[in-house]
Amino acid sequence: MDPVRQQRSFRDRHRPVGHTRHRRAARPDHRRVDGPVISPLRDVRSPGWPAHATAESAVALLLHGFGSNERDLTGLIPALCLRLPWASLRAPVELGSGGAAWFTITTPGSPEPQPVADATDAIWAWVDTHVDARTRVIPIGFSQGGLMASQLLRTRPERILATVVLGGFVLGAAQPGDGILAAILPPVFWGRGALDRVIAEPAIARTTAYLPRHSSLVERVYPGLAHGIDGAEIGDVREFLTTHVGGGAVSPRAPD
Repeated sequence: MDPVRQQRSFRDRHRPVGHTRHRRAARPDHRRVDGPVISPLRDVRSPGWPAHATAESAVALLLHGFGSNERDLTGLIPALCLRLPWASLRAPVELGSGGAAWFTITTPGSPEPQPVADATDAIWAWVDTHVDARTRVIPIGFSQGGLMASQLLRTRPERILATVVLGGFVLGAAQPGDGILAAILPPVFWGRGALDRVIAEPAIARTTAYLPRHSSLVERVYPGLAHGIDGAEIGDVREFLTTHVGGGAVSPRAPD
């Protein structure tokens, strides 16, 4: 598998087939008149998305990076051989030229808490609308989407089964679930490239300090990888999901 070297390249190199697209509004009134243009969340879902999920089931939630879109990370599905139902969400801030963001960037690696909270609320509103209340969520996020994956864990830890952060980081501001996380230490995968110069060093240092104290952390750093996802990381995510979600989460063998 060719490595992913830029935030928007995964979709270009791995075009998935057989997915079903849905465009639904989780919060029709989610707008700002004095800031960036924010649109209702749209999504792409797996053909097997459950109409009525059961308490025993789990779903994967894909969260793309800054400037990308809801189709980008769907290329991870065949690479991971993911068996779980999944949905890939489009971030609410429209950037133009097809790109979107969860929040605008002011200081790289140190976003303002309120826009992040707004994006977190938008994702949870989508989940509350489209996912059974008994079903647990596995957020898988890249870059800015990795931060959002960690936000889901830090705000409603009881809904999260396992968390995958790829080339991402955590917010500096305290979150409602931090105390619970320190007590239960849920499984978190954090992978990043050794040559990543996109995520600011203070964000890496902050995440390095936070995650070991608030999770059962599986951390991987990939030599030669910049801001992207490569085959070695995908293999490690497969192993993580098999261990912490169960053997039915992914197919036994990766594609050739």
